[in-house]
Amino acid sequence: MTVNISIVIPTYRRPALLQKCLHAIIRQDNPGCSYQVIVVSDGPDPATNSLITQVKQENPGFLISFHSLETKRGPAAARNFGWKQSNAELIAFTDDDCIPSASWLKAYWYTYQFTKKTMIAFTGRVEVPVPEKPTDYEKNVSHLSTAEFITANCACTRAALEWVNGFDEAFPIAWREDSDLQFRLLEKQIPIIQVQEALVCHPVRKTSWGSSIRDQQKSMFNALLFKKHPEFYRKRIANGPVWNYYTTILSSVIAVFAFVVHANLIAGIAMLIWLASVVSFAVRRLKGTNASFSHRLEMIVTSVLIPYLSVYWTLRGAMRYKVFFL
Repeated sequence: MTVNISIVIPTYRRPALLQKCLHAIIRQDNPGCSYQVIVVSDGPDPATNSLITQVKQENPGFLISFHSLETKRGPAAARNFGWKQSNAELIAFTDDDCIPSASWLKAYWYTYQFTKKTMIAFTGRVEVPVPEKPTDYEKNVSHLSTAEFITANCACTRAALEWVNGFDEAFPIAWREDSDLQFRLLEKQIPIIQVQEALVCHPVRKTSWGSSIRDQQKSMFNALLFKKHPEFYRKRIANGPVWNYYTTILSSVIAVFAFVVHANLIAGIAMLIWLASVVSFAVRRLKGTNASFSHRLEMIVTSVLIPYLSVYWTLRGAMRYKVFFL
């Protein structure tokens, strides 16, 4: 059936999180329009399929459908599949680990009606509750609250999505695909309106010890975003390489080579530079964060490893996407 708004939620085998998200959407204040929810799993997902069946049974008037991709292709592909299933004039996006406020849809719909534009996009406000002394992981997630445009909370007209051809499925994980969409909207001179009243809560999930090590693989897709939008990347993401990482790596290589050739003075100086780089990095990460022994130990260990892994994945991305990127 024809609806005014379609809410697209990508997911993959996280039914407990998705259930909280759906309950929040069910409790939406009357937005003054008809809406539906399209849940798309990034691959076969029987548990989520069962959840959607249960939600339908418990909420007969709630328009919700479930789809799953045949193979795992990433959230960008799942979102594209979702919005293309609908004929709604406005498409809202959120994630399965988010909890939209009761007035979320109403805020987007009223703003859209006020603008009277067919080519337009919107970005809402994201709240990330973290303790006064967060872990490094919690602190990093909290940066979502200051992001310009993220798929945890945004909306685009169907016409705008069709004009830019939706999300770029070359981004296979949940990283930089939202910035790519933002930059392509801006390049096409499609306005992106901030809607403060469209609030979504993004709770911080628990993560395992050393998760920042695994996260370094995301650096590879920074290279793809830079290749596509070099000016926007330097203005809005990072104005240059993380030179401290290269200092750490170069000083350690010089130290090892100097020791091998018995240039002990040079080796000692290089080791001091390496140590200073690592300590300054660890201190920055520890500032204002959780003071537990386990967390401090994690910060020390990972601060030694992160420069090498980040640069490795960055250079690997540069080679993969054939772009000069440090």
